[in-house]
Amino acid sequence: MPARAANPDFTPIDRPVRAAFVGLGRIYDLNVRAYIDNDDVRVVAIVDPSEARRAQRQLDWPEARAFASIDELAASDVEVDAVEVLLPISLHEDGVIQCLGHGWHVNLQKPMANDLASAQRMLAAARANGRQLRVMENYLFYEPLRKLKEVVDGGELGPVSGYHLKMVASGRGGWDVPGDTYERQFEQAQRGRGILVFDDGWHKLSTALWLFGPVREVRAWVGSTEIIPGMEIDAPTTILWEHANGVRGVWDITLAIDMYLRSDYYTNDERWEVTGRRGFARVNRCTGRGIQEPSFEVYVDGEMRAHHALDDDWASSFRDSGRHWLRWLRSGEGPLWWGAPEAIEVLRFALGVYESDVHGGVGVDPRALD
Repeated sequence: MPARAANPDFTPIDRPVRAAFVGLGRIYDLNVRAYIDNDDVRVVAIVDPSEARRAQRQLDWPEARAFASIDELAASDVEVDAVEVLLPISLHEDGVIQCLGHGWHVNLQKPMANDLASAQRMLAAARANGRQLRVMENYLFYEPLRKLKEVVDGGELGPVSGYHLKMVASGRGGWDVPGDTYERQFEQAQRGRGILVFDDGWHKLSTALWLFGPVREVRAWVGSTEIIPGMEIDAPTTILWEHANGVRGVWDITLAIDMYLRSDYYTNDERWEVTGRRGFARVNRCTGRGIQEPSFEVYVDGEMRAHHALDDDWASSFRDSGRHWLRWLRSGEGPLWWGAPEAIEVLRFALGVYESDVHGGVGVDPRALD
């Protein structure tokens, strides 16, 4: 799925970008990597209602000003070009429209929104204010996945027969996630937007569109497992789809809550495998350290080729995605991965999953959803 051209009226910034972070929770630790030792940017402000978080993060940027709200920042004399919006999903629409209204470009944490109307209002605000809205998708910058796309696009596997994504979600072995983050996630689940299918799943659906283009039909069976009284995880789940080019994919999600999986991040065992007429290529891991094999392998004509020197630290994909955004703000050259229109297509895909499940797994065309 090629990225669309960004706003044709965009004027590149001919100096380091003056940037602000809006939201300083757990995901900040990953997004901030693009800003460290980067001559394309100067962090001028940090924003969060928590005084403790502001104090903690200001150690990273002692010259930045700290504010409790977007309104406080806007009312100050701090000049801002772009903001990194790291708010909970339920706050995306108001926060993004507010930032765009102040004339700031926005790099938004995924998922973009819970529904299409909200996403469209954000896109309309970007257009009305002549500013760029990008929805950050770091998986498109994970080097083993970029290598997978390179092999697929290069035709080495021959015509693609199909592909398979697999994820096993575990509960032991990764980093500590603040309790309020999980509270937000379970609030989302109560709205029918599960942590595995919708939140983490945004990454997987994005890679499908990135690899093979628009989806014309999706079928899904979304499961549910209670992990503690009153809290459910949306697994086991199986999602199948067909792209407009005829390629079919399947993604199965399994929950193994007591399984130990060593990880510096989230404890997910994630894999991608694309099969062609001549062979297959697979990415063996991403956030967790499950299969102890090279992170990317290609099997063609009876020979296996393993890639041992790829940068398969998941955090590097956040660094490279953010640097891509900041470089684009400075140059305006090339496609912007992803702009709001691409993110809306991911949202349509996700909503198609839920629509299919509600109706017993019937085929749904995501492009037809309102």
